[in-house]
Amino acid sequence: QVQLVESGGGLVQAGGSLRLSCAASGRTVSRYRMGWFRQAPGKEREFVAAINWSGSYTYYADSVKGRFTISKDNAKTTVYLQMNSLKPEDTAVYYCAAGSPLLVIERIDYWGQGTQVTVSS
Repeated sequence: QVQLVESGGGLVQAGGSLRLSCAASGRTVSRYRMGWFRQAPGKEREFVAAINWSGSYTYYADSVKGRFTISKDNAKTTVYLQMNSLKPEDTAVYYCAAGSPLLVIERIDYWGQGTQVTVSS
């Protein structure tokens, strides 16, 4: 019913930037909170950032506050994650997610396929 397709991952040096995109489609997309999770090797999947389609709500994990910015384009039904000042510990597979009523891992209904972000030291 909802499809999420991520893009924009890659290899970057520490201190660099990447911009991830999540193209969302489906009749019920507007019902969901949107955001990003990430999972590093051997680690649990963790919350990164969330947004609603009105733009009235954004929330970030403490580990990325001040460095990452989540945004969206309603006309394109696309969510973005601008990642600046990247650190090696940001290395992970990043997943776009749609959840209701809250963007917590227990309430995620749809996941993207993931995009790899690798930050070299």
